[in-house]
Amino acid sequence: MTHEFTATSYAFTRYPDARNFIGGVFVEDPGTEMLDVTNPRHGKAMSRVPLSGADTVAAAVEAASAAFPAWAAQPIRDRAQVFYRLRELLIRDVEELTWLVSHENGKTYGEANASVLKSIECVEFGCALPNLATGQQLDVSRGVNCSVDHEPLGVVAGICPFNFPIMVPMWMLPQAIVGGNAFVIKPSEQVPLSMQKLAVLFEEAGLPPGIFNVVNGGRAAVEALSDHPGIDALAFVGSTAVARQVYARGAAAGKRMLCLGGAKNHLIVVPDADVELTTQNVVDSFTGCAGQRCMAASVMVAVGDVDHLVSGIAERAAAIRVGEDMGPITSSASAQRIRDHIDRAEQAGAKVLVDGRGAGTDGDGYWIGPTVLDGVTPDMAAGCEEIFGPVLSIIRVPTVDAAIAVENASGYGNAAAVYTASGDVAREVMERVSAGMCGVNVGVPVPREPFGFGGWNDSLFGHGNITGWDGYRFWTRPRKITAKWATQKDQNWMS
Repeated sequence: MTHEFTATSYAFTRYPDARNFIGGVFVEDPGTEMLDVTNPRHGKAMSRVPLSGADTVAAAVEAASAAFPAWAAQPIRDRAQVFYRLRELLIRDVEELTWLVSHENGKTYGEANASVLKSIECVEFGCALPNLATGQQLDVSRGVNCSVDHEPLGVVAGICPFNFPIMVPMWMLPQAIVGGNAFVIKPSEQVPLSMQKLAVLFEEAGLPPGIFNVVNGGRAAVEALSDHPGIDALAFVGSTAVARQVYARGAAAGKRMLCLGGAKNHLIVVPDADVELTTQNVVDSFTGCAGQRCMAASVMVAVGDVDHLVSGIAERAAAIRVGEDMGPITSSASAQRIRDHIDRAEQAGAKVLVDGRGAGTDGDGYWIGPTVLDGVTPDMAAGCEEIFGPVLSIIRVPTVDAAIAVENASGYGNAAAVYTASGDVAREVMERVSAGMCGVNVGVPVPREPFGFGGWNDSLFGHGNITGWDGYRFWTRPRKITAKWATQKDQNWMS
Protein backbone atom coordinates (compact mmCIF):
# COMPACT_ATOMS: atom_id res chain seq x y z
CA MET A 1 0.00 0.00 0.00
CA THR A 2 1.34 3.43 -0.93
CA HIS A 3 0.88 6.43 1.33
CA GLU A 4 1.50 8.96 -1.41
CA PHE A 5 -1.29 11.53 -1.69
CA THR A 6 -1.72 12.66 -5.27
CA ALA A 7 -4.06 15.65 -4.89
CA THR A 8 -2.86 18.99 -6.24
CA SER A 9 -6.17 20.83 -5.91
CA TYR A 10 -9.35 20.78 -3.82
CA ALA A 11 -10.84 18.12 -6.14
CA PHE A 12 -12.03 15.12 -4.13
CA THR A 13 -9.28 12.51 -3.77
CA ARG A 14 -9.39 9.17 -1.97
CA TYR A 15 -6.73 7.86 0.40
CA PRO A 16 -6.11 4.29 1.57
CA ASP A 17 -7.73 3.24 4.83
CA ALA A 18 -5.75 4.26 7.91
CA ARG A 19 -4.01 1.49 9.86
CA ASN A 20 -2.20 1.28 13.13
CA PHE A 21 1.60 1.54 13.04
CA ILE A 22 3.22 -0.65 15.68
CA GLY A 23 6.84 -1.71 15.96
CA GLY A 24 7.72 -0.23 12.59
CA VAL A 25 4.95 -2.05 10.69
CA PHE A 26 1.48 -1.05 9.52
CA VAL A 27 -0.92 -3.58 11.00
CA GLU A 28 -4.58 -4.38 10.52
CA ASP A 29 -6.97 -4.56 13.46
CA PRO A 30 -9.32 -7.42 12.41
CA GLY A 31 -12.90 -7.18 13.53
CA THR A 32 -12.53 -3.56 14.65
CA GLU A 33 -15.23 -1.05 13.77
CA MET A 34 -14.21 1.28 10.94
CA LEU A 35 -15.18 4.96 10.89
CA ASP A 36 -15.38 7.11 7.77
CA VAL A 37 -12.78 9.86 7.40
CA THR A 38 -14.74 12.65 5.76
CA ASN A 39 -13.41 15.39 3.52
CA PRO A 40 -15.38 18.34 4.97
CA ARG A 41 -15.15 20.40 1.79
CA HIS A 42 -17.05 17.71 -0.10
CA GLY A 43 -18.97 16.10 2.74
CA LYS A 44 -18.06 12.55 1.79
CA ALA A 45 -15.69 9.84 2.94
CA MET A 46 -12.15 9.89 1.55
CA SER A 47 -10.86 7.05 3.76
CA ARG A 48 -11.67 4.96 6.82
CA VAL A 49 -10.02 4.56 10.22
CA PRO A 50 -10.17 1.72 12.76
CA LEU A 51 -11.57 2.44 16.22
CA SER A 52 -9.00 0.39 18.11
CA GLY A 53 -9.02 -0.17 21.85
CA ALA A 54 -7.08 -1.47 24.81
CA ASP A 55 -5.57 -4.54 23.12
CA THR A 56 -4.01 -2.41 20.38
CA VAL A 57 -2.74 0.12 22.91
CA ALA A 58 -1.14 -2.74 24.85
CA ALA A 59 0.56 -4.02 21.70
CA ALA A 60 1.92 -0.56 20.92
CA VAL A 61 3.23 -0.11 24.47
CA GLU A 62 4.90 -3.52 24.30
CA ALA A 63 6.67 -2.60 21.05
CA ALA A 64 7.68 0.79 22.44
CA SER A 65 9.00 -0.76 25.66
CA ALA A 66 11.15 -3.21 23.71
CA ALA A 67 12.63 -0.43 21.55
CA PHE A 68 13.18 2.09 24.33
CA PRO A 69 16.42 0.87 26.01
CA ALA A 70 18.55 0.93 22.87
CA TRP A 71 17.17 4.31 21.83
CA ALA A 72 17.69 5.87 25.27
CA ALA A 73 21.28 4.57 25.28
CA GLN A 74 22.16 6.57 22.17
CA PRO A 75 23.74 10.01 22.66
CA ILE A 76 21.28 12.84 22.27
CA ARG A 77 23.16 14.13 19.24
CA ASP A 78 22.62 10.81 17.47
CA ARG A 79 18.93 10.87 18.32
CA ALA A 80 18.64 14.39 16.94
CA GLN A 81 20.14 13.31 13.61
CA VAL A 82 16.88 11.54 12.81
CA PHE A 83 15.08 14.87 13.05
CA TYR A 84 17.62 16.58 10.80
CA ARG A 85 16.77 13.98 8.18
CA LEU A 86 13.05 14.24 8.92
CA ARG A 87 13.22 18.00 8.37
CA GLU A 88 14.60 17.49 4.86
CA LEU A 89 11.90 14.94 4.08
CA LEU A 90 9.16 17.28 5.31
CA ILE A 91 10.54 20.04 3.09
CA ARG A 92 10.70 17.62 0.17
CA ASP A 93 7.07 16.55 0.66
CA VAL A 94 5.64 19.87 1.83
CA GLU A 95 3.18 20.12 -1.07
CA GLU A 96 1.87 16.59 -0.57
CA LEU A 97 1.48 17.14 3.17
CA THR A 98 -0.23 20.49 2.58
CA TRP A 99 -2.87 18.95 0.35
CA LEU A 100 -3.31 15.98 2.69
CA VAL A 101 -3.98 18.29 5.66
CA SER A 102 -6.33 20.38 3.53
CA HIS A 103 -8.36 17.38 2.42
CA GLU A 104 -8.68 15.60 5.76
CA ASN A 105 -9.26 18.76 7.83
CA GLY A 106 -10.77 21.30 5.43
CA LYS A 107 -8.18 24.06 5.72
CA THR A 108 -7.52 26.27 2.75
CA TYR A 109 -4.29 25.55 0.92
CA GLY A 110 -2.59 28.55 2.56
CA GLU A 111 -3.67 27.56 6.06
CA ALA A 112 -2.63 23.94 5.57
CA ASN A 113 0.71 25.01 4.15
CA ALA A 114 1.35 27.32 7.12
CA SER A 115 0.59 24.48 9.54
CA VAL A 116 3.08 22.19 7.80
CA LEU A 117 5.74 24.92 7.85
CA LYS A 118 5.09 25.43 11.58
CA SER A 119 5.55 21.68 12.01
CA ILE A 120 8.95 21.97 10.38
CA GLU A 121 9.85 24.78 12.78
CA CYS A 122 8.98 22.47 15.69
CA VAL A 123 11.24 19.80 14.20
CA GLU A 124 14.03 22.37 13.97
CA PHE A 125 13.70 22.98 17.69
CA GLY A 126 14.14 19.27 18.23
CA CYS A 127 17.30 19.38 16.14
CA ALA A 128 18.63 22.14 18.41
CA LEU A 129 18.05 20.25 21.67
CA PRO A 130 21.58 18.80 21.89
CA ASN A 131 22.84 22.38 22.16
CA LEU A 132 20.23 23.33 24.75
CA ALA A 133 20.02 20.21 26.89
CA THR A 134 23.66 20.31 27.93
CA GLY A 135 22.87 19.81 31.61
CA GLN A 136 24.36 21.85 34.43
CA GLN A 137 27.35 21.34 36.68
CA LEU A 138 29.05 23.39 39.34
CA ASP A 139 31.81 22.90 41.90
CA VAL A 140 29.68 23.68 44.94
CA SER A 141 32.50 23.24 47.44
CA ARG A 142 36.17 22.32 47.43
CA GLY A 143 36.33 18.94 45.72
CA VAL A 144 32.55 18.58 45.48
CA ASN A 145 30.69 18.81 42.16
CA CYS A 146 26.93 18.85 41.55
CA SER A 147 25.52 18.10 38.08
CA VAL A 148 22.10 17.67 36.48
CA ASP A 149 21.24 15.53 33.46
CA HIS A 150 17.84 15.05 31.83
CA GLU A 151 16.93 11.40 31.42
CA PRO A 152 14.05 9.96 29.35
CA LEU A 153 10.97 8.63 31.11
CA GLY A 154 10.38 5.55 28.98
CA VAL A 155 7.19 5.01 26.96
CA VAL A 156 5.13 8.18 26.61
CA ALA A 157 1.99 9.06 24.69
CA GLY A 158 0.11 11.91 23.05
CA ILE A 159 -3.56 12.42 22.16
CA CYS A 160 -4.12 15.01 19.43
CA PRO A 161 -7.11 17.04 18.17
CA PHE A 162 -8.68 17.36 14.73
CA ASN A 163 -7.79 20.96 13.98
CA PHE A 164 -4.05 20.63 13.24
CA PRO A 165 -3.37 17.08 12.03
CA ILE A 166 0.42 17.37 11.81
CA MET A 167 1.33 20.53 13.70
CA VAL A 168 0.02 19.56 17.15
CA PRO A 169 1.77 16.16 17.05
CA MET A 170 4.97 18.07 16.32
CA TRP A 171 4.45 20.03 19.53
CA MET A 172 5.21 16.75 21.29
CA LEU A 173 7.29 14.41 19.14
CA PRO A 174 10.63 16.25 18.75
CA GLN A 175 11.16 16.94 22.45
CA ALA A 176 9.93 13.51 23.55
CA ILE A 177 11.84 11.42 21.01
CA VAL A 178 15.06 13.45 20.96
CA GLY A 179 14.79 13.27 24.76
CA GLY A 180 15.15 9.49 24.43
CA ASN A 181 11.58 8.24 24.86
CA ALA A 182 9.49 5.86 22.77
CA PHE A 183 6.16 7.38 21.70
CA VAL A 184 2.59 6.17 21.14
CA ILE A 185 0.37 8.72 19.42
CA LYS A 186 -3.39 8.71 18.98
CA PRO A 187 -4.46 11.17 16.30
CA SER A 188 -8.03 12.39 16.15
CA GLU A 189 -10.20 9.79 14.44
CA GLN A 190 -11.46 12.64 12.24
CA VAL A 191 -7.98 13.35 10.81
CA PRO A 192 -5.76 10.24 11.06
CA LEU A 193 -4.14 10.42 7.63
CA SER A 194 -1.23 12.81 8.23
CA MET A 195 0.10 10.43 10.90
CA GLN A 196 0.08 7.62 8.31
CA LYS A 197 2.39 9.68 6.13
CA LEU A 198 4.53 10.74 9.08
CA ALA A 199 5.11 7.10 10.03
CA VAL A 200 6.54 6.50 6.55
CA LEU A 201 8.74 9.59 6.80
CA PHE A 202 10.08 8.59 10.24
CA GLU A 203 11.01 5.20 8.83
CA GLU A 204 12.76 6.83 5.88
CA ALA A 205 14.57 9.17 8.28
CA GLY A 206 16.02 6.16 10.11
CA LEU A 207 14.00 6.14 13.34
CA PRO A 208 14.27 2.63 14.84
CA PRO A 209 11.11 0.48 14.79
CA GLY A 210 9.00 0.85 17.92
CA ILE A 211 10.07 4.39 18.81
CA PHE A 212 7.10 5.93 16.97
CA ASN A 213 3.77 4.08 17.11
CA VAL A 214 0.30 5.11 15.93
CA VAL A 215 -2.89 3.80 17.52
CA ASN A 216 -6.11 4.96 15.89
CA GLY A 217 -9.36 5.11 17.78
CA GLY A 218 -11.81 7.10 19.83
CA ARG A 219 -12.79 7.10 23.49
CA ALA A 220 -11.73 3.51 24.17
CA ALA A 221 -8.20 4.23 22.95
CA VAL A 222 -8.02 7.43 25.03
CA GLU A 223 -9.08 5.58 28.16
CA ALA A 224 -6.62 2.75 27.49
CA LEU A 225 -3.75 5.20 27.06
CA SER A 226 -4.75 6.98 30.27
CA ASP A 227 -4.89 3.71 32.21
CA HIS A 228 -1.99 1.67 30.86
CA PRO A 229 0.69 1.25 33.55
CA GLY A 230 3.45 1.05 30.96
CA ILE A 231 2.94 4.66 29.85
CA ASP A 232 4.89 7.10 32.01
CA ALA A 233 3.65 10.44 30.67
CA LEU A 234 0.70 11.58 28.58
CA ALA A 235 -0.07 14.86 26.82
CA PHE A 236 -3.47 15.83 25.47
CA VAL A 237 -4.77 18.70 23.35
CA GLY A 238 -8.50 19.20 22.89
CA SER A 239 -11.58 20.62 24.61
CA THR A 240 -11.54 21.65 28.25
CA ALA A 241 -14.21 19.14 29.23
CA VAL A 242 -12.22 16.19 27.87
CA ALA A 243 -8.86 17.62 29.00
CA ARG A 244 -10.13 17.73 32.58
CA GLN A 245 -11.31 14.10 32.41
CA VAL A 246 -8.13 12.79 30.76
CA TYR A 247 -5.94 14.67 33.23
CA ALA A 248 -7.81 13.25 36.22
CA ARG A 249 -7.80 9.71 34.85
CA GLY A 250 -4.13 9.69 33.87
CA ALA A 251 -3.03 11.33 37.12
CA ALA A 252 -5.00 8.75 39.10
CA ALA A 253 -3.02 6.08 37.25
CA GLY A 254 0.23 7.71 38.38
CA LYS A 255 1.21 9.32 35.09
CA ARG A 256 2.88 12.65 34.51
CA MET A 257 0.11 14.63 32.74
CA LEU A 258 -0.14 17.80 30.66
CA CYS A 259 -3.54 18.49 29.10
CA LEU A 260 -4.38 21.59 27.05
CA GLY A 261 -8.04 22.54 26.88
CA GLY A 262 -10.25 25.04 25.11
CA ALA A 263 -10.45 28.82 25.07
CA LYS A 264 -12.60 31.90 24.97
CA ASN A 265 -10.07 34.47 23.81
CA HIS A 266 -10.71 38.20 24.24
CA LEU A 267 -9.51 41.02 22.01
CA ILE A 268 -9.74 44.35 23.81
CA VAL A 269 -10.14 47.17 21.28
CA VAL A 270 -9.81 50.82 22.34
CA PRO A 271 -10.68 53.92 20.28
CA ASP A 272 -7.08 54.85 19.38
CA ALA A 273 -6.40 51.49 17.70
CA ASP A 274 -5.07 51.66 14.15
CA VAL A 275 -8.07 51.16 11.86
CA GLU A 276 -6.40 49.25 9.03
CA LEU A 277 -4.34 46.97 11.25
CA THR A 278 -7.11 46.29 13.75
CA THR A 279 -9.94 45.55 11.34
CA GLN A 280 -7.81 43.20 9.23
CA ASN A 281 -6.20 41.52 12.21
CA VAL A 282 -9.41 40.90 14.13
CA VAL A 283 -11.07 39.37 11.08
CA ASP A 284 -8.04 37.20 10.36
CA SER A 285 -8.07 36.02 13.97
CA PHE A 286 -11.69 34.89 14.19
CA THR A 287 -12.03 33.53 10.64
CA GLY A 288 -8.63 31.87 10.18
CA CYS A 289 -8.96 28.07 10.01
CA ALA A 290 -12.74 28.75 10.10
CA GLY A 291 -12.30 29.71 13.75
CA GLN A 292 -11.39 26.12 14.62
CA ARG A 293 -8.28 26.84 16.65
CA CYS A 294 -7.82 27.46 20.35
CA MET A 295 -6.02 30.75 19.63
CA ALA A 296 -8.82 32.27 17.52
CA ALA A 297 -10.47 35.44 18.77
CA SER A 298 -14.02 34.73 19.83
CA VAL A 299 -14.87 37.85 21.88
CA MET A 300 -14.09 41.45 20.98
CA VAL A 301 -14.40 43.69 24.01
CA ALA A 302 -15.20 47.10 22.52
CA VAL A 303 -14.12 49.95 24.80
CA GLY A 304 -16.02 53.21 24.36
CA ASP A 305 -16.73 54.63 20.92
CA VAL A 306 -15.24 52.14 18.47
CA ASP A 307 -18.16 52.01 16.01
CA HIS A 308 -15.79 52.91 13.17
CA LEU A 309 -13.75 49.81 13.97
CA VAL A 310 -16.82 47.59 14.33
CA SER A 311 -18.06 48.75 10.95
CA GLY A 312 -14.71 48.03 9.35
CA ILE A 313 -14.58 44.56 10.89
CA ALA A 314 -18.11 43.76 9.69
CA GLU A 315 -17.29 45.01 6.18
CA ARG A 316 -14.13 42.91 5.92
CA ALA A 317 -15.83 39.83 7.34
CA ALA A 318 -18.70 40.09 4.88
CA ALA A 319 -16.23 40.24 1.98
CA ILE A 320 -14.60 36.89 2.80
CA ARG A 321 -15.25 34.28 0.11
CA VAL A 322 -16.27 31.01 1.69
CA GLY A 323 -14.49 28.15 -0.03
CA GLU A 324 -11.61 30.34 -1.20
CA ASP A 325 -10.57 32.64 1.66
CA MET A 326 -12.01 30.38 4.36
CA GLY A 327 -12.50 26.64 4.48
CA PRO A 328 -15.35 24.51 5.80
CA ILE A 329 -16.20 23.34 9.29
CA THR A 330 -14.64 19.94 9.91
CA SER A 331 -17.87 18.02 10.60
CA SER A 332 -21.60 18.30 10.04
CA ALA A 333 -22.26 18.09 13.79
CA SER A 334 -19.88 20.99 14.49
CA ALA A 335 -21.49 23.11 11.80
CA GLN A 336 -24.94 22.54 13.31
CA ARG A 337 -23.64 23.33 16.80
CA ILE A 338 -22.23 26.66 15.57
CA ARG A 339 -25.55 27.55 13.86
CA ASP A 340 -27.34 26.78 17.12
CA HIS A 341 -25.04 29.18 18.99
CA ILE A 342 -25.80 31.97 16.50
CA ASP A 343 -29.55 31.27 16.76
CA ARG A 344 -29.44 31.38 20.56
CA ALA A 345 -27.45 34.63 20.59
CA GLU A 346 -29.94 36.29 18.24
CA GLN A 347 -32.88 35.07 20.35
CA ALA A 348 -31.16 36.45 23.47
CA GLY A 349 -30.98 39.93 21.91
CA ALA A 350 -27.65 40.06 20.06
CA LYS A 351 -27.62 41.86 16.72
CA VAL A 352 -26.32 39.82 13.79
CA LEU A 353 -24.13 42.26 11.84
CA VAL A 354 -22.77 39.56 9.53
CA ASP A 355 -24.64 36.28 9.17
CA GLY A 356 -22.80 33.15 8.06
CA ARG A 357 -25.60 30.65 8.58
CA GLY A 358 -26.56 30.57 4.92
CA ALA A 359 -23.07 30.20 3.54
CA GLY A 360 -22.32 27.45 1.09
CA THR A 361 -20.64 26.55 -2.16
CA ASP A 362 -21.71 24.85 -5.35
CA GLY A 363 -20.94 21.42 -3.88
CA ASP A 364 -21.67 19.63 -0.65
CA GLY A 365 -19.73 20.12 2.56
CA TYR A 366 -20.02 21.74 5.95
CA TRP A 367 -20.06 25.51 5.67
CA ILE A 368 -20.51 28.41 8.07
CA GLY A 369 -19.52 31.88 6.92
CA PRO A 370 -17.98 34.64 9.05
CA THR A 371 -20.50 35.83 11.63
CA VAL A 372 -20.34 39.00 13.72
CA LEU A 373 -22.65 39.39 16.72
CA ASP A 374 -22.98 42.82 18.39
CA GLY A 375 -24.53 43.60 21.73
CA VAL A 376 -23.51 40.29 23.30
CA THR A 377 -23.40 40.21 27.09
CA PRO A 378 -20.96 38.11 29.14
CA ASP A 379 -23.77 35.90 30.46
CA MET A 380 -24.95 34.88 26.99
CA ALA A 381 -23.62 31.55 25.73
CA ALA A 382 -21.98 33.41 22.83
CA GLY A 383 -20.16 35.57 25.38
CA CYS A 384 -18.80 32.87 27.63
CA GLU A 385 -18.88 29.43 25.94
CA GLU A 386 -16.36 28.15 23.42
CA ILE A 387 -18.04 28.11 19.98
CA PHE A 388 -15.00 26.95 17.95
CA GLY A 389 -16.19 28.47 14.72
CA PRO A 390 -15.94 31.70 12.68
CA VAL A 391 -18.07 33.71 15.10
CA LEU A 392 -17.03 37.00 16.73
CA SER A 393 -19.08 38.15 19.73
CA ILE A 394 -18.82 41.88 20.53
CA ILE A 395 -19.26 42.92 24.15
CA ARG A 396 -19.54 46.71 24.76
CA VAL A 397 -17.90 48.25 27.85
CA PRO A 398 -17.14 51.87 28.85
CA THR A 399 -13.57 51.53 30.13
CA VAL A 400 -10.39 49.50 29.90
CA ASP A 401 -10.90 48.45 33.52
CA ALA A 402 -14.30 47.03 32.59
CA ALA A 403 -12.79 45.24 29.61
CA ILE A 404 -10.14 43.60 31.79
CA ALA A 405 -12.86 42.56 34.22
CA VAL A 406 -14.76 40.84 31.41
CA GLU A 407 -11.63 38.96 30.34
CA ASN A 408 -10.71 37.94 33.87
CA ALA A 409 -14.23 36.66 34.58
CA SER A 410 -13.80 33.97 31.95
CA GLY A 411 -12.93 30.51 33.22
CA TYR A 412 -10.54 30.08 30.33
CA GLY A 413 -7.09 31.59 30.08
CA ASN A 414 -5.54 30.72 26.76
CA ALA A 415 -5.07 34.07 25.01
CA ALA A 416 -5.88 37.76 25.30
CA ALA A 417 -4.92 40.74 23.16
CA VAL A 418 -5.27 44.51 23.07
CA TYR A 419 -5.41 46.84 20.10
CA THR A 420 -4.11 50.29 20.95
CA ALA A 421 -1.52 52.89 19.99
CA SER A 422 -0.85 53.62 23.67
CA GLY A 423 2.06 51.89 25.36
CA ASP A 424 0.53 52.67 28.74
CA VAL A 425 -2.76 50.98 27.85
CA ALA A 426 -0.92 48.01 26.37
CA ARG A 427 1.19 47.58 29.50
CA GLU A 428 -1.85 47.87 31.76
CA VAL A 429 -3.72 45.16 29.86
CA MET A 430 -0.72 42.85 29.58
CA GLU A 431 -0.07 43.05 33.32
CA ARG A 432 -3.65 42.44 34.39
CA VAL A 433 -5.35 39.98 32.03
CA SER A 434 -5.57 36.36 33.17
CA ALA A 435 -4.21 34.56 30.12
CA GLY A 436 -1.05 32.64 29.38
CA MET A 437 -0.45 33.97 25.84
CA CYS A 438 -1.01 37.66 25.19
CA GLY A 439 -0.74 39.98 22.22
CA VAL A 440 -0.37 43.69 21.59
CA ASN A 441 -1.91 44.44 18.19
CA VAL A 442 -1.60 40.70 17.48
CA GLY A 443 -4.83 38.72 17.42
CA VAL A 444 -3.32 35.23 17.36
CA PRO A 445 -0.43 35.54 19.84
CA VAL A 446 1.04 32.07 19.27
CA PRO A 447 4.63 32.06 20.56
CA ARG A 448 7.23 31.08 17.99
CA GLU A 449 9.86 28.50 18.88
CA PRO A 450 11.66 28.40 21.28
CA PHE A 451 8.96 30.15 23.33
CA GLY A 452 6.45 27.72 24.82
CA PHE A 453 2.75 27.27 24.02
CA GLY A 454 0.39 27.01 26.99
CA GLY A 455 -2.51 28.82 28.61
CA TRP A 456 -3.75 29.36 32.14
CA ASN A 457 -6.83 28.50 34.20
CA ASP A 458 -9.24 26.04 32.54
CA SER A 459 -7.21 26.11 29.35
CA LEU A 460 -4.44 24.04 30.97
CA PHE A 461 -4.35 21.06 33.32
CA GLY A 462 -0.85 20.30 34.52
CA HIS A 463 2.21 22.47 34.76
CA GLY A 464 4.27 24.29 32.14
CA ASN A 465 4.07 24.63 28.37
CA ILE A 466 3.83 21.86 25.81
CA THR A 467 6.38 23.31 23.39
CA GLY A 468 9.81 24.85 23.82
CA TRP A 469 12.08 24.04 26.76
CA ASP A 470 9.13 23.25 29.05
CA GLY A 471 8.11 20.53 26.62
CA TYR A 472 11.53 18.90 26.83
CA ARG A 473 11.41 19.04 30.63
CA PHE A 474 7.95 17.45 30.63
CA TRP A 475 9.16 14.41 28.68
CA THR A 476 12.32 13.95 30.76
CA ARG A 477 13.31 13.86 34.43
CA PRO A 478 16.34 15.46 36.05
CA ARG A 479 19.00 13.27 37.60
CA LYS A 480 21.16 15.14 40.15
CA ILE A 481 24.61 13.81 40.91
CA THR A 482 26.82 15.03 43.74
CA ALA A 483 30.39 13.73 43.46
CA LYS A 484 33.52 14.07 45.56
CA TRP A 485 36.77 12.65 44.26
CA ALA A 486 39.44 14.48 46.28
CA THR A 487 39.84 14.40 50.06
CA GLN A 488 40.43 17.88 51.41
CA LYS A 489 42.67 18.60 54.41
CA ASP A 490 40.21 21.13 55.77
CA GLN A 491 36.58 20.31 56.48
CA ASN A 492 33.21 22.04 56.35
CA TRP A 493 29.61 20.87 56.57
CA MET A 494 29.80 19.35 53.07
CA SER A 495 32.57 16.98 54.20
